Amino acid sequence: MPSSYAAAAAGSSSRKPNRTSSAAAPTLRPPAPSPSPAPAPLAVNPSVISDSDPSSYSSSSADEADFAASDSATASVVSAYLSVAGEGADLSKVGIFLSSAARRRSPPCLICFDPIRPSDPVWSCSSSCFAILHLPCIQSWAHQSASGPAVPCPTWGCPKCRFAYPKSEIPSSYVCFCSKTIDPAPDPWILPHSCGDVCGRRLDANLDSGCEHTCLLLCHPGPCPPCPAVVPKATCFCGVHREPRRCAHQRYSCGGKCNKRLSCGLHHCPVDCHDGPCPPCAVLGSHKCECGEILEEKLCSERIFQCKRECGGMLDCGKHKCERGCHGGKCGECPLRGRRTCPCGKKNYPRLECDAEAATCGSTCEKVLGCGRHRCPERCHRGPCDGTCRLVVTKACRCGGLKKEVPCYQELTCERKCQRLRNCGRHACKRRCCAGDCPPCSETCDKKLRCGNHKCLSPCHRGACSPCPLMKTISCACGKTCFEVPCGTEKNQKPPKCSKKCNIPRLCRHKLECRPHKCHYGACPPCKLICGEEFPCGHTCKERCHGPISPPNSEFTLKPTKKKMGKHIECTPGTPCPPCKEVVLVSCFGQHLGQERTMPCCKWRPFPCENLCGNPLLCGNHYCTKSCHVLEVPLNHPEGDRTTSISKVNALAMPCEQCNLPCQRVNTRCACSTLKQEWRCQDVLKEYRKSGRDPKEVPKSQFGVGLLACGEDCKKKLKAPDSELHLRKSQENKIPAVEVVNAPKRRKRRDRGQEVKISKFQEVKTFVLRALLIILLSIIVAAGLYLLWKGIFWLSDWMNEMEEQRASQRYPRGAML
Repeated sequence: MPSSYAAAAAGSSSRKPNRTSSAAAPTLRPPAPSPSPAPAPLAVNPSVISDSDPSSYSSSSADEADFAASDSATASVVSAYLSVAGEGADLSKVGIFLSSAARRRSPPCLICFDPIRPSDPVWSCSSSCFAILHLPCIQSWAHQSASGPAVPCPTWGCPKCRFAYPKSEIPSSYVCFCSKTIDPAPDPWILPHSCGDVCGRRLDANLDSGCEHTCLLLCHPGPCPPCPAVVPKATCFCGVHREPRRCAHQRYSCGGKCNKRLSCGLHHCPVDCHDGPCPPCAVLGSHKCECGEILEEKLCSERIFQCKRECGGMLDCGKHKCERGCHGGKCGECPLRGRRTCPCGKKNYPRLECDAEAATCGSTCEKVLGCGRHRCPERCHRGPCDGTCRLVVTKACRCGGLKKEVPCYQELTCERKCQRLRNCGRHACKRRCCAGDCPPCSETCDKKLRCGNHKCLSPCHRGACSPCPLMKTISCACGKTCFEVPCGTEKNQKPPKCSKKCNIPRLCRHKLECRPHKCHYGACPPCKLICGEEFPCGHTCKERCHGPISPPNSEFTLKPTKKKMGKHIECTPGTPCPPCKEVVLVSCFGQHLGQERTMPCCKWRPFPCENLCGNPLLCGNHYCTKSCHVLEVPLNHPEGDRTTSISKVNALAMPCEQCNLPCQRVNTRCACSTLKQEWRCQDVLKEYRKSGRDPKEVPKSQFGVGLLACGEDCKKKLKAPDSELHLRKSQENKIPAVEVVNAPKRRKRRDRGQEVKISKFQEVKTFVLRALLIILLSIIVAAGLYLLWKGIFWLSDWMNEMEEQRASQRYPRGAML
């Protein structure tokens, strides 16, 4: 034992004198815990409480995460252990029991369902569940279980974990948790049912673990913690690596290859360092069967095998063939050599060869038949005797109530039913022709258990039924926070408080924006956000959310209620949004500037203004003089304008008037604006259409320019300085254009560039360049996706390795063994 471990154990024992086993021995109160190292808080906050008895009545809230700081008696229990193991000691299992005991919980007894008080004599299971029960209850339970009606049972089981105890361990006295003090006196300064001394129980009951240390905690309920002693040279499973480790975790895996020689004697174990025997050799190879005729590819561990071919070799007599299957070595001696007799074995033939058949002797066979009592009455014969003995004998049935002459092979039974009671003492045997060995009762007990919820499913038995072994889970509405109580005690429990988010999805459009709330029973709180639903007009609803409401959770009830089949709670439907009251600016039919009106969006409708239409006619020189109306094809409308879609289906849409006025003459010029002539309007339009241009797309300032061919004067003028030409063009552009009087203002059209002819070579060149660019971009995208895919896998492998390293550091494999 290490010196530090022994010193800590001695220090813990010196603080409180050891009590004698006598009930009259005086009990001393332990001194207050010293101010030297305060015990570290124990992590006791599982989301689902274990099924150990004291923890079945603890809630899973965070209020019980630190029990050491709230009770000085509990702190004194773990102080000696923490002085050796440090603040990182694993006391989670012990913490559940100490937390319940430190807060003076009163869990009910599983047998009588009465609460266990600190002054009541109790018994604690020492196997795995560590359940605490009343001493008189467990004594009555053990005697009833061990004393059977017909054959006494040598064992009795714990009511909770069903661990089998021998009959000699039926509790006869009230002892503390460490079993050193009889009838421990209640003391408010120590845990209930504890003696206050050092526990002293062996930390690891397994003799092969190598741990010989004892528990340093004060007498406590529940299991003992892992051994905190340090082994200086703990060997891994494969025996290669050595390092100092805690005694409880001294059996570990080093992570390297095992490399032990396998059972085949040829290869080494390729598995990582592991506990237990190595797996069979899995190296593939070509191996022959035992006779050496067939070559197959098999695992090294299966290299010795037999084929399905018969041997067919000659025996040592040289006259008979071997009838065995595939085998190794020689075929062996002939079984027909040696002493030869007739079939019944009465006459010998000493000089008879193995290939000659022995003759019958002619006497009676007299071999014992299958019944075992009579012999074969036939003459000496080859082959087996008749297996059915037909000799008539007097037989009695199994119960002895009938005797009759029947053939020897026939079994005699009567029709009388056995009326003896079975081991349960309630049901008769009723087996036909019973020999007295009545089987155990096969009926189900089906008595109502004390929990009131279930019936006894054990075979029919005498005495009281076992307590209900089931545990009732009381959970929150979402089921993520729960605790367990024995069946029958759930009626007085309340649901735990859950800090998880409510899992009921909202049906309104704010399910991703609404503030989350905690798990609850009943209906969810209403949504307080603005509706925000989009109207067909494009605006949003500004009222408070009025969408559908999810169906509420059922209210928590203490008494179990039967669920009604087919009952479905539907959600509350939402109310429709009110009409849009957003104020919008509406244009008139003709989209005249300055004639817009403001009105609510729900009452939006176009209207005619008092202006004339003013839309350009097809002639290009005059404008429509009708009153404001809806245009079939509005001009100068912006992209996505609402009037465009309405005008196409509006019944008020009408075409503009046809121009019947005589067309005026238009000034046409050459490209450099040197030559000037007056053409008729129709001739100008024809010339534009002949050249493939739409007259409507020609700007008003450029109308008629470029229709005349340049002359000699134009060539001379082209030789003039560019500064004069630009100066003249700028002065010409400043001449105001003649506009129609009383015509409404219109939005200007966008000038479109003139088409440029492209040669075939340029088209092919452009196509090839675009194809190469697309191929290059495709290669770059594919390479990027491939690298991203490889990176994700590399990152996943790296994260798995890191997680394995952390898991091996937190929970070494040796700790679970």
